Amino acid sequence: MDPAAESPPSASISLRQLLMALGDSLVEVQAAPAGLDVAIRGVALLDPEDPPSARPGELVLVIGARGRAAGPALRAAGRDGAAAAVVKLEGPGQAAVLGEMAGEAGIALLSLRTEARWEQVNALARAALDDAPPGHPGEGGEETDLFSLAQTTAILTGGIVSIEDAANRVLAYSRSTDSDEIDDLRRRSILGWQGPEAYLAKLREWGVFQHLHSSDRVIAIASHPELGIRRRLAVAIRSGERQLGTVWVQEGSTPLSAHSEQALVGAARVAARHLVRRRRELSDDVTLTRTLMAGLLEGSTGPQPLATHLGLDAGRPAAVLGFSYGTAGADVAAPELTHAEVTNLISVHIAARHRSALVTQLDPRIYVLLPQLPRSIDTATLRGWGQEVVDAARRHLGLPLRGSVGCLVPGLGDVPESRREADRILDAMMGAGLSTTVAALPDIQAEVLVSEMLTLLAKHPEIRDPRLTALVEHDSSHQGRLAESLLTYLNCLGDVRAAAAQLHVHPNTLRYRMRRAEELTGLDLSRPDQRLLAMLQLRLPPTS
Repeated sequence: MDPAAESPPSASISLRQLLMALGDSLVEVQAAPAGLDVAIRGVALLDPEDPPSARPGELVLVIGARGRAAGPALRAAGRDGAAAAVVKLEGPGQAAVLGEMAGEAGIALLSLRTEARWEQVNALARAALDDAPPGHPGEGGEETDLFSLAQTTAILTGGIVSIEDAANRVLAYSRSTDSDEIDDLRRRSILGWQGPEAYLAKLREWGVFQHLHSSDRVIAIASHPELGIRRRLAVAIRSGERQLGTVWVQEGSTPLSAHSEQALVGAARVAARHLVRRRRELSDDVTLTRTLMAGLLEGSTGPQPLATHLGLDAGRPAAVLGFSYGTAGADVAAPELTHAEVTNLISVHIAARHRSALVTQLDPRIYVLLPQLPRSIDTATLRGWGQEVVDAARRHLGLPLRGSVGCLVPGLGDVPESRREADRILDAMMGAGLSTTVAALPDIQAEVLVSEMLTLLAKHPEIRDPRLTALVEHDSSHQGRLAESLLTYLNCLGDVRAAAAQLHVHPNTLRYRMRRAEELTGLDLSRPDQRLLAMLQLRLPPTS
Protein backbone atom coordinates (compact mmCIF):
# COMPACT_ATOMS: atom_id res chain seq x y z
CA MET A 1 0.00 0.00 0.00
CA ASP A 2 1.33 3.45 -0.90
CA PRO A 3 0.73 5.68 2.15
CA ALA A 4 1.56 8.82 0.21
CA ALA A 5 -1.36 8.10 -2.08
CA GLU A 6 -3.99 8.41 0.63
CA SER A 7 -6.59 11.19 0.31
CA PRO A 8 -7.44 13.49 3.22
CA PRO A 9 -9.83 11.70 5.55
CA SER A 10 -12.24 14.67 5.60
CA ALA A 11 -13.21 14.19 1.93
CA SER A 12 -16.16 11.85 1.39
CA ILE A 13 -18.46 10.93 -1.49
CA SER A 14 -20.79 8.01 -2.10
CA LEU A 15 -19.89 5.10 -4.35
CA ARG A 16 -22.76 6.18 -6.60
CA GLN A 17 -21.22 9.64 -7.01
CA LEU A 18 -17.81 8.12 -7.65
CA LEU A 19 -19.24 5.93 -10.41
CA MET A 20 -20.80 8.97 -12.04
CA ALA A 21 -17.47 10.78 -11.92
CA LEU A 22 -15.57 7.81 -13.40
CA GLY A 23 -18.15 6.91 -16.04
CA ASP A 24 -18.83 3.48 -17.46
CA SER A 25 -16.10 3.96 -20.07
CA LEU A 26 -13.60 3.20 -17.29
CA VAL A 27 -15.23 0.85 -14.78
CA GLU A 28 -18.18 -1.49 -14.41
CA VAL A 29 -19.90 -2.53 -11.18
CA GLN A 30 -19.62 -6.29 -10.53
CA ALA A 31 -20.84 -6.37 -6.93
CA ALA A 32 -22.17 -3.89 -4.37
CA PRO A 33 -23.26 -5.87 -1.29
CA ALA A 34 -23.84 -2.70 0.79
CA GLY A 35 -25.44 -0.74 -2.07
CA LEU A 36 -24.16 2.33 -3.93
CA ASP A 37 -24.50 4.80 -1.07
CA VAL A 38 -21.49 3.60 0.92
CA ALA A 39 -19.01 6.39 1.65
CA ILE A 40 -15.65 6.62 -0.13
CA ARG A 41 -13.16 8.52 2.03
CA GLY A 42 -9.90 7.93 0.26
CA VAL A 43 -8.00 6.22 -2.55
CA ALA A 44 -5.18 3.73 -2.02
CA LEU A 45 -2.89 1.95 -4.49
CA LEU A 46 -2.11 -1.70 -3.74
CA ASP A 47 1.58 -2.36 -4.28
CA PRO A 48 2.12 -6.04 -5.28
CA GLU A 49 5.20 -6.29 -3.08
CA ASP A 50 3.40 -5.09 0.08
CA PRO A 51 1.03 -7.20 2.19
CA PRO A 52 -2.60 -6.42 1.25
CA SER A 53 -4.18 -3.92 3.62
CA ALA A 54 -6.57 -0.95 3.57
CA ARG A 55 -8.16 1.67 5.75
CA PRO A 56 -11.89 2.07 6.43
CA GLY A 57 -13.79 3.72 3.60
CA GLU A 58 -11.00 3.53 1.05
CA LEU A 59 -11.26 2.74 -2.65
CA VAL A 60 -8.49 0.19 -3.22
CA LEU A 61 -6.90 0.03 -6.67
CA VAL A 62 -5.60 -3.56 -6.96
CA ILE A 63 -2.85 -2.85 -9.48
CA GLY A 64 -0.59 -5.77 -8.65
CA ALA A 65 -2.93 -8.71 -9.32
CA ARG A 66 -5.37 -9.67 -12.10
CA GLY A 67 -8.34 -11.97 -12.17
CA ARG A 68 -8.48 -14.67 -9.51
CA ALA A 69 -5.11 -13.54 -8.17
CA ALA A 70 -6.86 -10.49 -6.76
CA GLY A 71 -8.90 -12.67 -4.36
CA PRO A 72 -6.58 -12.28 -1.32
CA ALA A 73 -6.50 -8.51 -1.81
CA LEU A 74 -10.32 -8.39 -1.89
CA ARG A 75 -10.64 -10.38 1.33
CA ALA A 76 -7.99 -8.27 3.10
CA ALA A 77 -9.60 -5.01 1.96
CA GLY A 78 -13.00 -6.19 3.19
CA ARG A 79 -11.51 -7.26 6.51
CA ASP A 80 -9.93 -3.79 6.98
CA GLY A 81 -13.18 -1.96 6.21
CA ALA A 82 -12.44 -0.69 2.69
CA ALA A 83 -15.54 0.45 0.80
CA ALA A 84 -14.66 -0.78 -2.70
CA ALA A 85 -11.91 -2.32 -4.80
CA VAL A 86 -11.04 -2.03 -8.48
CA VAL A 87 -9.50 -4.98 -10.34
CA LYS A 88 -8.74 -5.96 -13.91
CA LEU A 89 -10.33 -9.16 -15.20
CA GLU A 90 -8.40 -11.61 -17.36
CA GLY A 91 -11.14 -13.60 -19.02
CA PRO A 92 -14.84 -14.53 -19.12
CA GLY A 93 -16.33 -16.02 -15.99
CA GLN A 94 -14.02 -14.22 -13.61
CA ALA A 95 -16.52 -11.45 -12.88
CA ALA A 96 -18.93 -13.91 -11.25
CA VAL A 97 -16.20 -15.57 -9.16
CA LEU A 98 -14.67 -12.32 -7.93
CA GLY A 99 -18.13 -10.84 -7.41
CA GLU A 100 -18.97 -13.69 -5.09
CA MET A 101 -15.70 -13.17 -3.18
CA ALA A 102 -16.46 -9.45 -2.85
CA GLY A 103 -19.96 -10.25 -1.56
CA GLU A 104 -18.54 -12.52 1.11
CA ALA A 105 -15.98 -9.87 2.05
CA GLY A 106 -18.66 -7.15 2.20
CA ILE A 107 -16.87 -4.91 -0.25
CA ALA A 108 -17.99 -3.42 -3.58
CA LEU A 109 -16.16 -4.69 -6.66
CA LEU A 110 -15.49 -2.60 -9.75
CA SER A 111 -13.77 -4.03 -12.82
CA LEU A 112 -11.47 -1.82 -14.87
CA ARG A 113 -12.07 -2.06 -18.61
CA THR A 114 -9.26 -3.57 -20.63
CA GLU A 115 -8.33 -0.41 -22.53
CA ALA A 116 -8.50 1.85 -19.46
CA ARG A 117 -5.42 2.91 -17.51
CA TRP A 118 -4.95 2.84 -13.75
CA GLU A 119 -3.69 6.42 -13.67
CA GLN A 120 -7.00 7.58 -15.16
CA VAL A 121 -8.99 5.95 -12.36
CA ASN A 122 -6.61 7.25 -9.72
CA ALA A 123 -6.74 10.85 -11.01
CA LEU A 124 -10.52 10.95 -11.51
CA ALA A 125 -11.30 9.35 -8.15
CA ARG A 126 -9.09 11.85 -6.33
CA ALA A 127 -10.64 14.71 -8.30
CA ALA A 128 -14.11 13.54 -7.28
CA LEU A 129 -13.04 13.54 -3.63
CA ASP A 130 -11.49 16.99 -3.99
CA ASP A 131 -14.77 18.26 -5.46
CA ALA A 132 -16.89 16.93 -2.61
CA PRO A 133 -18.87 19.93 -1.21
CA PRO A 134 -19.04 20.43 2.55
CA GLY A 135 -22.87 20.51 2.70
CA HIS A 136 -26.11 20.22 0.82
CA PRO A 137 -26.21 22.12 -2.49
CA GLY A 138 -27.61 25.60 -2.11
CA GLU A 139 -26.44 26.27 1.46
CA GLY A 140 -23.39 28.42 0.73
CA GLY A 141 -22.72 31.75 -0.88
CA GLU A 142 -21.05 30.13 -3.87
CA GLU A 143 -24.18 28.11 -4.61
CA THR A 144 -26.20 31.32 -4.42
CA ASP A 145 -23.98 32.68 -7.19
CA LEU A 146 -24.61 29.51 -9.18
CA PHE A 147 -28.37 29.91 -8.85
CA SER A 148 -28.02 33.46 -10.15
CA LEU A 149 -25.86 32.22 -13.02
CA ALA A 150 -28.42 29.52 -13.85
CA GLN A 151 -31.18 32.14 -13.96
CA THR A 152 -29.14 34.44 -16.22
CA THR A 153 -28.38 31.55 -18.57
CA ALA A 154 -32.07 30.65 -18.68
CA ILE A 155 -32.88 34.22 -19.72
CA LEU A 156 -30.24 34.19 -22.47
CA THR A 157 -31.26 30.79 -23.87
CA GLY A 158 -35.01 30.94 -23.35
CA GLY A 159 -34.80 27.51 -21.69
CA ILE A 160 -34.70 25.90 -18.26
CA VAL A 161 -31.20 25.53 -16.83
CA SER A 162 -29.55 23.29 -14.27
CA ILE A 163 -25.90 23.16 -13.17
CA GLU A 164 -24.50 19.84 -11.96
CA ASP A 165 -21.20 18.74 -10.51
CA ALA A 166 -19.02 15.90 -11.78
CA ALA A 167 -21.14 13.37 -9.87
CA ASN A 168 -24.35 14.59 -11.56
CA ARG A 169 -25.62 16.23 -8.39
CA VAL A 170 -27.73 19.31 -9.08
CA LEU A 171 -25.96 22.36 -7.65
CA ALA A 172 -28.31 25.05 -8.93
CA TYR A 173 -31.20 25.52 -11.30
CA SER A 174 -33.24 28.31 -12.86
CA ARG A 175 -36.75 29.21 -11.85
CA SER A 176 -39.68 28.18 -14.03
CA THR A 177 -43.12 29.73 -13.66
CA ASP A 178 -44.82 27.07 -15.79
CA SER A 179 -44.64 23.55 -14.37
CA ASP A 180 -45.87 22.14 -17.69
CA GLU A 181 -42.59 23.19 -19.29
CA ILE A 182 -40.51 20.99 -16.98
CA ASP A 183 -39.91 17.46 -18.26
CA ASP A 184 -39.72 14.35 -16.09
CA LEU A 185 -35.91 14.21 -16.11
CA ARG A 186 -35.57 17.74 -14.73
CA ARG A 187 -38.35 17.27 -12.17
CA ARG A 188 -36.82 14.08 -10.76
CA SER A 189 -33.31 15.55 -10.80
CA ILE A 190 -34.33 18.60 -8.78
CA LEU A 191 -36.47 16.65 -6.32
CA GLY A 192 -33.60 14.28 -5.63
CA TRP A 193 -30.77 16.75 -6.20
CA GLN A 194 -29.32 14.17 -8.58
CA GLY A 195 -30.19 12.76 -12.01
CA PRO A 196 -32.28 9.55 -11.76
CA GLU A 197 -30.18 6.47 -12.45
CA ALA A 198 -32.47 5.15 -15.23
CA TYR A 199 -32.16 8.38 -17.16
CA LEU A 200 -28.43 8.64 -16.49
CA ALA A 201 -28.06 5.15 -17.94
CA LYS A 202 -29.81 6.33 -21.12
CA LEU A 203 -27.51 9.32 -21.39
CA ARG A 204 -24.53 6.99 -21.03
CA GLU A 205 -26.01 4.70 -23.66
CA TRP A 206 -26.36 7.62 -26.08
CA GLY A 207 -22.73 8.64 -25.52
CA VAL A 208 -23.60 11.96 -23.88
CA PHE A 209 -21.32 11.52 -20.87
CA GLN A 210 -18.47 10.24 -23.04
CA HIS A 211 -18.74 13.42 -25.12
CA LEU A 212 -18.83 15.63 -22.03
CA HIS A 213 -15.79 13.88 -20.53
CA SER A 214 -13.71 14.50 -23.64
CA SER A 215 -14.95 17.75 -25.21
CA ASP A 216 -15.87 21.30 -24.29
CA ARG A 217 -18.26 21.59 -27.24
CA VAL A 218 -22.00 21.83 -26.73
CA ILE A 219 -23.92 18.59 -27.34
CA ALA A 220 -27.59 18.41 -28.29
CA ILE A 221 -29.88 15.66 -26.98
CA ALA A 222 -33.04 15.12 -29.00
CA SER A 223 -36.43 14.93 -27.33
CA HIS A 224 -37.72 11.50 -26.31
CA PRO A 225 -41.44 11.84 -25.48
CA GLU A 226 -41.67 8.16 -24.62
CA LEU A 227 -39.15 8.76 -21.80
CA GLY A 228 -40.56 12.12 -20.75
CA ILE A 229 -37.43 13.92 -22.00
CA ARG A 230 -37.59 17.17 -23.96
CA ARG A 231 -34.83 18.47 -26.21
CA ARG A 232 -31.87 19.85 -24.30
CA LEU A 233 -28.30 21.10 -24.75
CA ALA A 234 -25.36 20.34 -22.48
CA VAL A 235 -21.78 21.50 -22.12
CA ALA A 236 -19.02 20.40 -19.78
CA ILE A 237 -17.70 22.70 -17.07
CA ARG A 238 -13.95 22.29 -17.32
CA SER A 239 -10.79 23.39 -15.56
CA GLY A 240 -7.93 22.43 -17.82
CA GLU A 241 -8.40 18.76 -18.68
CA ARG A 242 -10.70 18.09 -15.73
CA GLN A 243 -14.46 18.05 -15.99
CA LEU A 244 -15.94 19.79 -12.95
CA GLY A 245 -19.57 19.42 -13.95
CA THR A 246 -22.16 20.16 -16.61
CA VAL A 247 -24.53 22.95 -17.58
CA TRP A 248 -27.84 21.70 -19.00
CA VAL A 249 -30.57 23.70 -20.69
CA GLN A 250 -33.93 22.06 -21.36
CA GLU A 251 -36.24 23.41 -24.03
CA GLY A 252 -39.57 24.58 -22.64
CA SER A 253 -42.75 25.41 -24.50
CA THR A 254 -40.83 27.57 -27.02
CA PRO A 255 -37.63 26.79 -28.98
CA LEU A 256 -34.29 27.75 -27.50
CA SER A 257 -32.81 31.06 -28.68
CA ALA A 258 -30.47 31.19 -31.67
CA HIS A 259 -27.52 32.09 -29.41
CA SER A 260 -28.09 29.32 -26.87
CA GLU A 261 -24.89 27.43 -27.63
CA GLN A 262 -22.76 30.55 -27.22
CA ALA A 263 -24.52 31.43 -23.96
CA LEU A 264 -24.01 27.89 -22.67
CA VAL A 265 -20.26 28.00 -23.39
CA GLY A 266 -19.98 31.28 -21.50
CA ALA A 267 -22.02 29.95 -18.58
CA ALA A 268 -19.77 26.88 -18.33
CA ARG A 269 -16.65 29.04 -18.13
CA VAL A 270 -18.15 31.27 -15.44
CA ALA A 271 -19.36 28.21 -13.52
CA ALA A 272 -15.86 26.72 -13.68
CA ARG A 273 -14.51 29.68 -11.73
CA HIS A 274 -17.17 29.21 -9.06
CA LEU A 275 -16.48 25.48 -8.73
CA VAL A 276 -12.71 25.86 -8.70
CA ARG A 277 -12.96 28.44 -5.92
CA ARG A 278 -15.26 26.20 -3.91
CA ARG A 279 -13.11 23.11 -4.37
CA ARG A 280 -10.04 24.96 -3.15
CA GLU A 281 -12.04 26.59 -0.35
CA LEU A 282 -10.50 29.93 -1.27
CA SER A 283 -13.34 32.27 -0.45
CA ASP A 284 -10.88 35.16 -0.21
CA ASP A 285 -9.74 34.52 -3.79
CA VAL A 286 -12.65 36.45 -5.28
CA THR A 287 -11.99 39.49 -3.11
CA LEU A 288 -8.28 39.38 -3.88
CA THR A 289 -8.91 39.12 -7.62
CA ARG A 290 -11.32 42.06 -7.57
CA THR A 291 -8.93 44.13 -5.46
CA LEU A 292 -5.99 43.47 -7.75
CA MET A 293 -8.10 44.12 -10.85
CA ALA A 294 -9.47 47.40 -9.43
CA GLY A 295 -5.95 48.50 -8.51
CA LEU A 296 -4.74 47.74 -12.03
CA LEU A 297 -7.63 49.59 -13.69
CA GLU A 298 -7.08 52.63 -11.47
CA GLY A 299 -3.31 52.56 -11.92
CA SER A 300 -2.57 52.15 -8.21
CA THR A 301 -1.32 48.55 -8.58
CA GLY A 302 1.11 47.22 -11.15
CA PRO A 303 0.29 44.32 -13.48
CA GLN A 304 2.45 41.64 -11.88
CA PRO A 305 0.35 40.88 -8.76
CA LEU A 306 -2.76 40.12 -10.85
CA ALA A 307 -0.73 38.24 -13.47
CA THR A 308 0.94 36.09 -10.82
CA HIS A 309 -2.32 35.48 -8.95
CA LEU A 310 -4.19 34.27 -12.05
CA GLY A 311 -1.30 32.91 -14.10
CA LEU A 312 -1.71 35.52 -16.85
CA ASP A 313 0.85 36.52 -19.45
CA ALA A 314 1.41 40.21 -18.70
CA GLY A 315 3.17 40.70 -22.04
CA ARG A 316 0.20 39.80 -24.22
CA PRO A 317 -2.20 42.43 -25.68
CA ALA A 318 -5.06 43.57 -23.46
CA ALA A 319 -8.05 45.91 -23.56
CA VAL A 320 -10.85 47.21 -21.35
CA LEU A 321 -14.56 47.36 -22.14
CA GLY A 322 -16.72 49.75 -20.13
CA PHE A 323 -20.49 49.63 -19.57
CA SER A 324 -22.86 52.24 -18.11
CA TYR A 325 -26.50 52.03 -17.12
CA GLY A 326 -29.10 54.53 -18.21
CA THR A 327 -29.45 57.14 -20.91
CA ALA A 328 -27.80 60.47 -21.58
CA GLY A 329 -27.10 62.36 -18.38
CA ALA A 330 -28.08 59.35 -16.23
CA ASP A 331 -24.81 57.51 -15.65
CA VAL A 332 -25.89 56.13 -12.28
CA ALA A 333 -25.57 52.82 -10.50
CA ALA A 334 -28.48 50.41 -10.86
CA PRO A 335 -30.17 48.66 -7.92
CA GLU A 336 -28.17 45.78 -6.46
CA LEU A 337 -30.41 43.11 -7.99
CA THR A 338 -30.10 44.69 -11.43
CA HIS A 339 -26.34 45.01 -10.96
CA ALA A 340 -26.06 41.29 -10.18
CA GLU A 341 -28.15 40.39 -13.24
CA VAL A 342 -26.14 42.66 -15.54
CA THR A 343 -22.82 41.44 -14.17
CA ASN A 344 -23.85 37.83 -14.73
CA LEU A 345 -25.08 38.62 -18.22
CA ILE A 346 -21.84 40.40 -19.12
CA SER A 347 -19.76 37.60 -17.58
CA VAL A 348 -21.57 34.88 -19.56
CA HIS A 349 -21.40 36.70 -22.88
CA ILE A 350 -17.78 37.77 -22.58
CA ALA A 351 -16.57 34.43 -21.20
CA ALA A 352 -18.05 32.75 -24.29
CA ARG A 353 -15.80 35.00 -26.41
CA HIS A 354 -12.66 35.14 -24.26
CA ARG A 355 -11.82 32.57 -21.61
CA SER A 356 -9.60 34.86 -19.49
CA ALA A 357 -12.04 37.80 -19.28
CA LEU A 358 -12.55 39.38 -15.84
CA VAL A 359 -15.55 41.49 -14.82
CA THR A 360 -15.81 43.95 -11.95
CA GLN A 361 -17.74 47.05 -10.91
CA LEU A 362 -16.20 50.39 -10.04
CA ASP A 363 -19.27 52.50 -9.30
CA PRO A 364 -21.18 53.43 -11.25
CA ARG A 365 -19.68 51.47 -14.15
CA ILE A 366 -18.91 47.84 -14.93
CA TYR A 367 -15.59 47.01 -16.56
CA VAL A 368 -14.39 43.97 -18.46
CA LEU A 369 -10.64 43.34 -18.47
CA LEU A 370 -9.55 41.30 -21.48
CA PRO A 371 -6.00 40.06 -20.77
CA GLN A 372 -3.76 37.98 -23.05
CA LEU A 373 -5.74 38.70 -26.22
CA PRO A 374 -4.65 37.22 -29.55
CA ARG A 375 -2.22 39.55 -31.31
CA SER A 376 -4.41 39.42 -34.41
CA ILE A 377 -7.53 40.78 -32.68
CA ASP A 378 -8.88 44.19 -33.72
CA THR A 379 -11.15 46.89 -32.33
CA ALA A 380 -14.02 45.85 -34.58
CA THR A 381 -14.09 42.42 -32.95
CA LEU A 382 -14.14 43.90 -29.46
CA ARG A 383 -16.88 46.33 -30.51
CA GLY A 384 -18.90 43.33 -31.68
CA TRP A 385 -18.49 41.63 -28.28
CA GLY A 386 -19.67 44.79 -26.56
CA GLN A 387 -22.66 45.08 -28.88
CA GLU A 388 -23.71 41.51 -28.06
CA VAL A 389 -23.79 42.43 -24.38
CA VAL A 390 -25.75 45.64 -24.90
CA ASP A 391 -28.28 43.94 -27.19
CA ALA A 392 -28.75 41.10 -24.70
CA ALA A 393 -29.24 43.53 -21.79
CA ARG A 394 -31.94 45.36 -23.73
CA ARG A 395 -33.61 42.17 -24.95
CA HIS A 396 -33.57 40.17 -21.72
CA LEU A 397 -33.40 42.78 -18.93
CA GLY A 398 -34.96 45.83 -20.58
CA LEU A 399 -31.87 47.91 -19.67
CA PRO A 400 -30.47 50.70 -21.91
CA LEU A 401 -26.85 49.70 -21.41
CA ARG A 402 -24.07 51.60 -23.19
CA GLY A 403 -20.65 50.18 -23.96
CA SER A 404 -17.21 51.52 -24.83
CA VAL A 405 -14.08 49.86 -26.22
CA GLY A 406 -10.82 51.05 -24.75
CA CYS A 407 -7.71 51.03 -26.90
CA LEU A 408 -5.77 47.82 -27.43
CA VAL A 409 -2.58 47.99 -25.37
CA PRO A 410 0.55 45.81 -25.65
CA GLY A 411 0.39 44.38 -22.13
CA LEU A 412 -1.26 44.45 -18.70
CA GLY A 413 0.96 47.32 -17.59
CA ASP A 414 -0.84 49.65 -20.02
CA VAL A 415 -4.37 48.66 -18.95
CA PRO A 416 -5.00 52.00 -17.13
CA GLU A 417 -4.62 53.75 -20.49
CA SER A 418 -7.29 51.50 -22.02
CA ARG A 419 -9.60 52.08 -19.04
CA ARG A 420 -9.15 55.88 -19.33
CA GLU A 421 -10.09 55.74 -23.00
CA ALA A 422 -13.14 53.59 -22.25
CA ASP A 423 -14.22 56.21 -19.69
CA ARG A 424 -13.67 59.10 -22.12
CA ILE A 425 -15.95 57.39 -24.61
CA LEU A 426 -18.66 56.69 -22.04
CA ASP A 427 -18.49 60.27 -20.75
CA ALA A 428 -19.11 61.56 -24.27
CA MET A 429 -21.87 59.05 -25.00
CA MET A 430 -23.74 59.73 -21.78
CA GLY A 431 -23.46 63.50 -22.16
CA ALA A 432 -24.19 63.93 -25.87
CA GLY A 433 -27.24 61.70 -26.10
CA LEU A 434 -25.87 59.76 -29.07
CA SER A 435 -27.94 56.98 -30.59
CA THR A 436 -24.79 54.83 -30.73
CA THR A 437 -24.86 52.15 -28.02
CA VAL A 438 -21.29 50.80 -28.32
CA ALA A 439 -18.34 52.79 -29.59
CA ALA A 440 -14.57 52.91 -29.86
CA LEU A 441 -12.66 56.20 -29.95
CA PRO A 442 -12.43 56.47 -33.78
CA ASP A 443 -16.23 56.13 -33.97
CA ILE A 444 -16.92 59.29 -31.92
CA GLN A 445 -13.60 61.12 -31.84
CA ALA A 446 -15.19 64.56 -32.29
CA GLU A 447 -17.86 63.94 -29.65
CA VAL A 448 -15.21 62.82 -27.17
CA LEU A 449 -13.06 65.92 -27.73
CA VAL A 450 -16.05 68.27 -27.51
CA SER A 451 -17.12 66.53 -24.30
CA GLU A 452 -13.68 67.13 -22.82
CA MET A 453 -13.74 70.79 -23.91
CA LEU A 454 -17.08 71.19 -22.15
CA THR A 455 -15.62 69.60 -19.03
CA LEU A 456 -12.79 72.14 -19.18
CA LEU A 457 -15.28 75.02 -19.55
CA ALA A 458 -17.34 73.69 -16.65
CA LYS A 459 -14.29 73.67 -14.38
CA HIS A 460 -13.08 77.16 -15.40
CA PRO A 461 -15.84 79.81 -15.34
CA GLU A 462 -13.24 82.49 -16.06
CA ILE A 463 -12.89 81.34 -19.67
CA ARG A 464 -16.64 81.63 -20.41
CA ASP A 465 -18.35 84.52 -22.16
CA PRO A 466 -20.44 86.38 -19.51
CA ARG A 467 -22.92 87.46 -22.18
CA LEU A 468 -23.89 83.84 -22.82
CA THR A 469 -24.11 83.22 -19.08
CA ALA A 470 -26.48 86.18 -18.82
CA LEU A 471 -28.62 84.76 -21.65
CA VAL A 472 -29.05 81.46 -19.83
CA GLU A 473 -29.92 83.29 -16.60
CA HIS A 474 -32.47 85.44 -18.45
CA ASP A 475 -34.20 82.28 -19.73
CA SER A 476 -34.23 80.83 -16.25
CA SER A 477 -35.87 83.88 -14.69
CA HIS A 478 -38.34 84.53 -17.55
CA GLN A 479 -39.06 80.88 -18.51
CA GLY A 480 -37.69 81.68 -21.95
CA ARG A 481 -36.13 79.56 -24.68
CA LEU A 482 -33.67 82.00 -26.23
CA ALA A 483 -30.53 80.02 -25.36
CA GLU A 484 -32.05 76.73 -26.58
CA SER A 485 -33.20 78.40 -29.80
CA LEU A 486 -29.79 79.95 -30.40
CA LEU A 487 -27.98 76.64 -29.93
CA THR A 488 -30.40 74.82 -32.25
CA TYR A 489 -29.98 77.57 -34.87
CA LEU A 490 -26.17 77.25 -34.68
CA ASN A 491 -26.31 73.44 -34.79
CA CYS A 492 -28.33 73.72 -38.00
CA LEU A 493 -25.63 76.00 -39.51
CA GLY A 494 -28.00 78.95 -39.64
CA ASP A 495 -30.75 77.10 -41.51
CA VAL A 496 -33.81 78.82 -40.03
CA ARG A 497 -36.39 76.40 -41.41
CA ALA A 498 -34.53 73.30 -40.20
CA ALA A 499 -33.97 74.78 -36.74
CA ALA A 500 -37.58 75.97 -36.46
CA ALA A 501 -38.79 72.47 -37.37
CA GLN A 502 -36.69 70.97 -34.58
CA LEU A 503 -38.05 73.51 -32.10
CA HIS A 504 -41.63 73.09 -33.41
CA VAL A 505 -42.04 76.84 -33.97
CA HIS A 506 -42.68 79.04 -37.01
CA PRO A 507 -39.52 80.27 -38.82
CA ASN A 508 -40.54 83.89 -38.10
CA THR A 509 -40.71 83.05 -34.38
CA LEU A 510 -37.15 81.76 -34.54
CA ARG A 511 -35.96 84.86 -36.43
CA TYR A 512 -37.47 87.03 -33.70
CA ARG A 513 -35.73 84.99 -30.99
CA MET A 514 -32.36 85.36 -32.74
CA ARG A 515 -32.75 89.16 -32.92
CA ARG A 516 -33.85 89.25 -29.28
CA ALA A 517 -30.82 87.16 -28.18
CA GLU A 518 -28.45 89.53 -29.99
CA GLU A 519 -30.16 92.58 -28.45
CA LEU A 520 -29.96 91.20 -24.89
CA THR A 521 -26.34 90.01 -25.09
CA GLY A 522 -24.66 92.20 -27.68
CA LEU A 523 -23.54 89.07 -29.54
CA ASP A 524 -22.72 89.40 -33.24
CA LEU A 525 -23.69 86.07 -34.85
CA SER A 526 -21.99 87.08 -38.08
CA ARG A 527 -18.63 86.56 -36.35
CA PRO A 528 -17.36 82.89 -36.50
CA ASP A 529 -15.51 83.03 -33.18
CA GLN A 530 -18.62 84.17 -31.32
CA ARG A 531 -20.71 81.46 -33.00
CA LEU A 532 -18.12 78.82 -32.08
CA LEU A 533 -17.95 79.91 -28.45
CA ALA A 534 -21.75 80.03 -28.21
CA MET A 535 -22.03 76.49 -29.61
CA LEU A 536 -19.68 75.24 -26.90
CA GLN A 537 -20.83 77.24 -23.90
CA LEU A 538 -24.55 76.75 -24.50
CA ARG A 539 -24.01 72.99 -24.33
CA LEU A 540 -23.02 73.21 -20.68
CA PRO A 541 -25.60 71.97 -18.14
CA PRO A 542 -27.64 74.87 -16.74
CA THR A 543 -26.23 74.39 -13.22
CA SER A 544 -22.59 74.74 -14.33
